Amino acid sequence: MSMGINVLSLFDGMSCGQIALNRCGVKYDNYFASEIDKHAIKVTQANYPDTVQLGDVTQVKAADLPKIDLLIGGSPCQGFSFSGKQLNFEDSRSKLFFEFVRLLKEVKPKYFLLENVAMKKEYEHIITDHLGVEPIKINSALVSAQTRKRLYWTNIPNIKEPADKNIAWRDVNGRRDKSVVAAMRGRFCINGKRQDGKQKTAGLTQQYIEFRYDSKTNALTTVSKDNVVVPHTSPKRVLADDFIFRYLTPVECERLQTVPDNYTACVSNIQRCKMLGNGWTVDVIAHILKSMLEEQS
Repeated sequence: MSMGINVLSLFDGMSCGQIALNRCGVKYDNYFASEIDKHAIKVTQANYPDTVQLGDVTQVKAADLPKIDLLIGGSPCQGFSFSGKQLNFEDSRSKLFFEFVRLLKEVKPKYFLLENVAMKKEYEHIITDHLGVEPIKINSALVSAQTRKRLYWTNIPNIKEPADKNIAWRDVNGRRDKSVVAAMRGRFCINGKRQDGKQKTAGLTQQYIEFRYDSKTNALTTVSKDNVVVPHTSPKRVLADDFIFRYLTPVECERLQTVPDNYTACVSNIQRCKMLGNGWTVDVIAHILKSMLEEQS
């Protein structure tokens, strides 16, 4: 590890894996990233210009790469998510998991790590059978203010849950801001006002509000309205159909994912929030990867 390793990251996104490697002190000589989203690539190259972008994962071949020591990835999860349509491996995006399996066999890394959402046991068992290891379930709430339950398949030994850092929503948005995080869900019609007062929110049609009071947010998604922020008094006014709300800011989303402030600032706010919703909670990944160092010591 002291000499530096070669890393191959599939479905790299904005390179949360690279942030994690640097955060936990794992040295690497080369970081190869397979990603096709131009906005995510722009963010990665702005922060890590030495990243070698490989493009479409289906075109990545072991023969074109040096010896890979660590293979990481979070294959698209839309076909597995309980909040999605549960199309499992028939979903074209979730089929990309098998590209991870293919490259795992081709590059034969010393270590690998695959992340995905909590899913039906039947899908989980298929992934486990292909990778040969049982997943570890970790909730990002242990290291951030976000409730985000994820499964991690890895052959890195001795992985345990990280210690609870007791991070609350007020630590993310500022202790002086007495507010509550809520989520939009589809049941009945509510009208709300944006905090800037510019418009009545037609986007809330066929929605209801689910408030949290446990000091955490819901899991970030690619949809901005999945998490909104309201003043502490606003819940009492919901039935009056005039409650005030705002969306999470990009920096708040970065903090919920334990990404450095303004790491994604080189793209639009819409793209920032989208890629953060797709991304990893960096401190969870750093916690897992750090065990590689501990094994070498």
